[in-house]
Amino acid sequence: MIWIPVFGLVLGVLLGFSFNLYIPLQYSSYLSIAILAALDTVFGGIRASLEKHFDSSVFISGFFFNTLLAALLAFIGVQLGVDLYLAAVFAFGVRLFNNLASIRRLIVNRSRSQEKNS
Repeated sequence: MIWIPVFGLVLGVLLGFSFNLYIPLQYSSYLSIAILAALDTVFGGIRASLEKHFDSSVFISGFFFNTLLAALLAFIGVQLGVDLYLAAVFAFGVRLFNNLASIRRLIVNRSRSQEKNS
């Protein structure tokens, strides 16, 4: 099941590079925070898969809900004249680095246990 988030990430990057899409500058903050939220969900899915409790429905619903919520938060912040996107950047950034640290620890522990068994 680890391949679903990895496949989605690779597919998204390939589609992004293959189509010549122009994003207007005023929408760049929405897109950047949405990408950060999507990356958080992908790395959370990889972590859940390594911990053997991955659920595809939770992953897909979290992917779209987090991405839309982050973009909505940025939009509301722009309408109010407050930098609300910074709250989303902080929250998703902390979660992203926590997930990456957990993934690293899981991989290191697995490789150490394989070395002991061999």
